Amino acid sequence: MKEAVAGELAAAYHSGIVDEVRGNDFQYSAGRLTVHLAREFGFCYGVDRAVDYAYQARRRFPNQNVFLTGEIIHNPHVNDRLRAAGIRFLSDDRESWDRLGAGDVVILPAFGVTVGDMSRLVEQGCTLVDTTCGSVLNVWKNVVRYAQDGYTAVIHGKVKHEETRATASQALKYPKGRFLVVLDRDEAQVVCDFIRNGGEASAFLARFGDAVSPGFDPFRDLERIGCANQTTMLMSESLEIGEMLRAAMADRYGTDGLTEHFRAFDTICSATQERQDAVIALLNERHLDLMLVVGGYNSSNTCNLARICAERVPTYHIADPNCLISAGEVRHRPVGAPSTTVSREETTRGWFPSHEPLVVGLTAGASTPNNIVGQVIEKLGQFAAVSSAT
Repeated sequence: MKEAVAGELAAAYHSGIVDEVRGNDFQYSAGRLTVHLAREFGFCYGVDRAVDYAYQARRRFPNQNVFLTGEIIHNPHVNDRLRAAGIRFLSDDRESWDRLGAGDVVILPAFGVTVGDMSRLVEQGCTLVDTTCGSVLNVWKNVVRYAQDGYTAVIHGKVKHEETRATASQALKYPKGRFLVVLDRDEAQVVCDFIRNGGEASAFLARFGDAVSPGFDPFRDLERIGCANQTTMLMSESLEIGEMLRAAMADRYGTDGLTEHFRAFDTICSATQERQDAVIALLNERHLDLMLVVGGYNSSNTCNLARICAERVPTYHIADPNCLISAGEVRHRPVGAPSTTVSREETTRGWFPSHEPLVVGLTAGASTPNNIVGQVIEKLGQFAAVSSAT
């Protein structure tokens, strides 16, 4: 059905202005304004494939109920379009997993689903359309290998994120499989300290709560560990956490014992890395007055792009063009805000500089379609024209 939905997808998500910017060396100029677009931005292959499959599924099963287990990607614009196309979200309040049956079609999102949810859908006889990203599947393979060999998977990720929950569940396919999720360097340091020095198991378990597998014993389950990560985390942080854990295990068991106690595989998503590398290159190559990062507030890869930019230049993480209220006001998610406050927005006044020339950097998370990026560029051009006239 790919050709059958190609026109619909193009009409929904294509942007002529983005094509023009790409053809102009990723640069847009309007009066005093110059916008530099990162050379890798927006939809990645996995997201593009997931959205394509969802549209195909709706076309392929016109007379059946078609469901998504939850958001297909972390972009409200895309998810709302799928709802408008008649795809129902099991995460919505009015829906129920219990009513699913053999006549229903269920789309699995790019993040994947837990082993338990997959088993439940199979038992209920649903037709499944699996859009799980290949990069996520690669992480799962490594986590399963850890479990097979009796290693605990230490996963750098957000414990409530759909992908991390699905990845962690892979560790429980085998009796000796265990997992521990660490959010950042600070949590990784707590694990490293326990590996080196031991401590109170009860305090450790209280610290990590539901970020550990059932029956987790830090004395037993931190003797052999393997590193993994949520694919959309900050690449440099994932690598640093891996090195922290390697050093702790070397201190505890000696370098000769590392092979028996520590494993690591490269599970960084290439698309995530490419977008992070591209924005770093943009920051290095151009003098920017400010940076706009476009994408869902619950999009991990988008939040990490904003973190990278905010270290170098004033940065605004916006969900969509509607956040650009005027040249005087912008609604945005505070960079670095806790993941528990994903929906929180702030309004900043005087965000759009009035001086000439004005140079703005722009990038978008892997769940952001081109039409949204194009609309942001158009609004920036309008603001520059209005502020120049006044």
